Amino acid sequence: MVDLQQLKEEFFSLYGKAGEAPAVYFAPGRVNLIGEHTDYNGGYVFPCALNFGTYLLIRKNGKDTLRFASTNFDFKTEVPLGRVHEKVDDQWVNYPLGVMNEMIDQGMDLTGLDLLFSGDIPNGAGLSSSASVEMVTAFALNDLTGVALSRLDLVKISQRAENEFVGMNCGIMDQFAVGMGKENHAVFLNCDTLEYDLVPLTLKDYHLVITNTNKKRKLTDSKYNERRAECEKAVAYINKKRSIRNLGELSLAEFEQLQHLIPDETIRKRAYHVVSEDARVIEAIHALKKGDLEHFGRLMYESHASLRDNYEVTGTELDTLVEEAARIPGVIGSRMTGAGFGGCTVSLVAKDKTDLFIRDLDKAYTEKTGLKADFYVAEVGDGVKKLEA
Repeated sequence: MVDLQQLKEEFFSLYGKAGEAPAVYFAPGRVNLIGEHTDYNGGYVFPCALNFGTYLLIRKNGKDTLRFASTNFDFKTEVPLGRVHEKVDDQWVNYPLGVMNEMIDQGMDLTGLDLLFSGDIPNGAGLSSSASVEMVTAFALNDLTGVALSRLDLVKISQRAENEFVGMNCGIMDQFAVGMGKENHAVFLNCDTLEYDLVPLTLKDYHLVITNTNKKRKLTDSKYNERRAECEKAVAYINKKRSIRNLGELSLAEFEQLQHLIPDETIRKRAYHVVSEDARVIEAIHALKKGDLEHFGRLMYESHASLRDNYEVTGTELDTLVEEAARIPGVIGSRMTGAGFGGCTVSLVAKDKTDLFIRDLDKAYTEKTGLKADFYVAEVGDGVKKLEA
């Protein structure tokens, strides 16, 4: 956990003690339990907010400049208010800057600010550090400036900031989970209509354990945008016979009747993953509501297999973690989570076997990949909020 008093001291050392104390905000990371690469296809996802994330200390500085710093990166900068619309190379400050631009478009009167970010989400782990930064910025600005936007507005603003300012063509799941999460619940979201339901996450004698591959990756350099384009091609083929906007409109039975319209086997496999994954999300939520965690776990394994074989976004490190997890007593489900190509897995592990799981998986993973994994026993927390100073 982040030491807020230490953060305040860091803030004062950067920006001075003159003026009022900074306001403090928090936005969680998120983990997606099932429903991967479905969000930008108008499908279903089932993420939850975590109890670690991004803290933001912020106050008005009475100047015509924005001052940015982070405990996670060495890069600090000052941006004049007149240049807030300009990207700063490929630096992390583009995430909050993108949010500020979107909020100016929504009528916010931006003033000079001092900002200090501090996150305990591992960077590049696929637990949505970028959405956490965006949402904590949006929520804080909404609160400080009185622009009075809804949480859903802030979610959409944060997604647009990442799409249009940063240049990462993400779906809405990450920002939605960070904004709408609730303690001990997961978010069942229809990414097409944005209808959602908060489902109690009753895990009984099991923990959610997140395992970080620690494989270096950068999402914008991955094949993520390529997969999006492949899904768009599948939609174009199907539109020759049936008009659809996205793959999420199709049931598995409907897709099986139409898949012959897709001549390219690779494109067909990509589409099959999306439609079958949507079906798995619905089945998984039914299993959870019935208290059948073993069935939920089996669907997690099936999801990973499809992401490996049909969508081809896993890789040696993620596959090794899932394969080795399945051999350990007390593990009833495991899958990659996030965009893939590195990042994390999420596993359902019996509470009394968690220490065994971490020890044995750590050893097997290092032996097979030469990398050292990190483990987080996850608690499910609330969405973005203001903290008491």
